[in-house]
Amino acid sequence: MRQNPQTARVASRNKSRGSVIAIVIVAIMAFLVIGVGVGLGFLSATIQSAPNLRGDIRPAASAQVFDVNGKLITVLHAVENRLPVPMDKIPKDLQNAFVALEDNRFYQHGGVDPRAILRAAWINLVAGGVSEGGSTITQQLAKNAFLTQERTWKRKVQEVIIAFQIEKQYTKKEILELYLNQIYFGAGAYGVEAAAQTYFDKSADKLTLAESAMLAGLPKSPNYYSPFNSMKVAKERQATVLDQMVKYGYLDQATADKTKKAPIKLASSEPTKPDPKQKDKNVEASASYFIEYITSQLIDKYGADTVYKEGLKVYTSLDLEMQKAAEKAMRELPVKSVDKNGLQQPQGALVSIDTHTGYVKAMVGGRGTDKFNRAVLAERQPGSAFKPFVYLTALDSGKSPASIVDDKPFSAGSYAPMNYDRTFKGPMTLRTALALSRNIPAVKLAQEVTPERVVRNAQNMGISTLVTSGPNNDITLAMALGGLTRGVTPLDIASAFGVIANQGVRVEPVTILKVVDRNGKVLEQHIPKERVVVNDKVAFLLTDMMKSVIQHGTGGGANIGRPAAGKTGTTDEHKDAWFVGFTPDISTAVWIGMDSDGTLDGETGGETPATIWRLYMKEATAKSPWKDFPRPGGIISATVSSRDGGLVTDPKSKDAITDYFIDGNQPKNLSTAPPSTDPNAKPGSKNTTPIPGQSGKTTTPSKTPTAPPGGSSKPPAKTPVKPTT
Repeated sequence: MRQNPQTARVASRNKSRGSVIAIVIVAIMAFLVIGVGVGLGFLSATIQSAPNLRGDIRPAASAQVFDVNGKLITVLHAVENRLPVPMDKIPKDLQNAFVALEDNRFYQHGGVDPRAILRAAWINLVAGGVSEGGSTITQQLAKNAFLTQERTWKRKVQEVIIAFQIEKQYTKKEILELYLNQIYFGAGAYGVEAAAQTYFDKSADKLTLAESAMLAGLPKSPNYYSPFNSMKVAKERQATVLDQMVKYGYLDQATADKTKKAPIKLASSEPTKPDPKQKDKNVEASASYFIEYITSQLIDKYGADTVYKEGLKVYTSLDLEMQKAAEKAMRELPVKSVDKNGLQQPQGALVSIDTHTGYVKAMVGGRGTDKFNRAVLAERQPGSAFKPFVYLTALDSGKSPASIVDDKPFSAGSYAPMNYDRTFKGPMTLRTALALSRNIPAVKLAQEVTPERVVRNAQNMGISTLVTSGPNNDITLAMALGGLTRGVTPLDIASAFGVIANQGVRVEPVTILKVVDRNGKVLEQHIPKERVVVNDKVAFLLTDMMKSVIQHGTGGGANIGRPAAGKTGTTDEHKDAWFVGFTPDISTAVWIGMDSDGTLDGETGGETPATIWRLYMKEATAKSPWKDFPRPGGIISATVSSRDGGLVTDPKSKDAITDYFIDGNQPKNLSTAPPSTDPNAKPGSKNTTPIPGQSGKTTTPSKTPTAPPGGSSKPPAKTPVKPTT
């Protein structure tokens, strides 16, 4: 029977569709088979390549640390500071603290906790990133003892397999004992015994509940939570541990609350013994503070086991020759006393940075054997060393080095600053006011340009510790004289001054340039990031004004015989003294002060700090060619009156000075000031400003009293004002 043509077409179409569906089904089945096969193959290979629990422990390899020239600085030892102790020597409180914090179901699971994994996955999903892990104590032991720290699926699967094996071969007590003797606590301490001795100068079995809770909080980030760096942060972490112990029934709330308030006594450093060879010029640089600083950075990023066991090669910014010069210069610090911790006082710090690259070339964080790096952690009042940020803002607002400011009594509400010598010198140029570190002109300028702008500029240049909100903040006139809520660190202010030297370009300070693993793989490599934060013409004007500080101002003790600029700083009651300065290529901050109570007995920034700065910088620049600061386009010179800033027609007049101006900002009007009445004055003798292009031999008249180096401010005895510098 003959088939209908339309029916035939439909049948053909259905047959074709059926064939396609069949092909798709076969393809899917084949894909699944292949996927399962690949998955089983991966799993089989992963299991077969997993380390043997007993004998395949990955050998440790020390890390090598090199300076910027490829010279070996030190080796980070693979031999760990570890003193294994049995479980009966580990306090029950310490055991419970770790279980409550790290793995609250430790005694219930078989090595892997599905609940913890699901909980961590949910938290990370909600947070939009990895904020919590689900690894058990057993898994962490497996990773630390047998595996690398790489984050791969293969490593994770092997971690699970080994965790199950560990649980089969060891009791929970043995696993916890192995774990507590394995983990890193910071400061070179592995295991609870070494940690107890390092932090509290006692054996683990003598630890109190408060000390146990503090130790338990360290492994997550040993550097950040270290009580050596910040007791406040360490106590906050301790409170978290105690709260977890309450949550899981290891403590009652009353005991936890009482423990949170218990005082913590840290291990004291050994007294520093005088070295009869201190003056030996051939002494080698140790760079101990720098090494500790970069080691903590590496551990926070890669983990202690990777740093100490994986054979890393770490290339740093340090210059060993410059470090040697810095350590030698810092030996000029006098010894006034020895504190209760056995540390010589005053203490000091030095940080030196390449202005173009941000490379930290030298770092001294103190003297003695303590672990507190004052170069990067000490927040100290800067005194008059903060004034350049005020003058920079004034220059950026259209003023010039020759602009006039009146040094006369001044008050703003209850705030009544005074000059260091309690005298007033009347009208003077901004250059002279900065060179002599006069306080009242600085405060007046800050009021005119607003404290907000000054603080913003300082922040943009690298001062990270400024407080801009809350009842106690730095948006005040006292800020102009260095009266800050928190203070500044030597690293920050050295970096910020480097912006001025680098023609207004900000480069973040850096210490680690490259890290390479034992197989030659580059794990990280620094790429400099530059950002213009100050107009280059403004930076040049301020630089030239700060040259005057050294040439004939409060920083004469820092003169190194080549172009350099800087600023002294001395705080009220002489608790801190600074010299911060720079050449075209190097910015260096020197701070000295007492760790706690006590004063420097009249020491100013123009004395010991300037001397240390000079000794260091002369050696640091000895092999470099003589270089002056580059003059950008758009800078002109003009001759004006030192009395009112107006143009003068006779450059030989008694009050005439020649200075730099941004083209367009120079004075337009002639001076109307009456001629000088000083019978002893000679033509040009009133010029307290070096003439552009000349050597700057002009000086302030000898009969004019000047402020002591540092320019500290002290208000009148009967005027209740906040200390300002």
